[in-house]
Amino acid sequence: MSDTQSGPAPVGRRERKKAATRQAIADAALRLFLERGYDDVGIREIAETADVSTTTLFKHFPVKEALVFDEDADREAHLLAAVRERPKGQSIPAALREHALRSRTATTGSDARFTAYLDLVNSTPALRDYSQAMWLRHTAALAQAIAEEVGLPADDPGCTILAHFALEAPRAARGHNDPRQAITLAFDLLENGWQAPARGE
Repeated sequence: MSDTQSGPAPVGRRERKKAATRQAIADAALRLFLERGYDDVGIREIAETADVSTTTLFKHFPVKEALVFDEDADREAHLLAAVRERPKGQSIPAALREHALRSRTATTGSDARFTAYLDLVNSTPALRDYSQAMWLRHTAALAQAIAEEVGLPADDPGCTILAHFALEAPRAARGHNDPRQAITLAFDLLENGWQAPARGE
């Protein structure tokens, strides 16, 4: 009886310990990055702060940039849910626009740590590029979800193009005086196409 009940427990403990180690490393890295800047902190120092070896660190985070981003699966799940669980009658571009506005221009004034995190990413070219590359990895999954919703083949090029540009839109809006307006315009273009404004005579 005891053997039957104790079988899965070691696996559970092992997974919890692994998750705790991963979190400790990520927390140590972010704390050091926020204090001194991404480029001025080395892998060895992060490992020492988290009390792990560099080998252990690289088992959890294959590259330095990955230390800053640890929610990729959750981001994809929320992205696909925006398409699959959108209100009846709402178009797919409109659903993706609302998701982009929620996730990319959320008000963070009350969370100073999150604001500092965003400033770190946006001010560090290596992190900006890595973040965008990670984000674009969701193109295939999003394209498949779009195709399923509208009854097209999974490899339909139109679905892939819509997915790609929907994921690119927030970056295209970065730097504009009103990013919310820029994101909205980007998705209006995806929904309705581009039309040149009438030129005055």
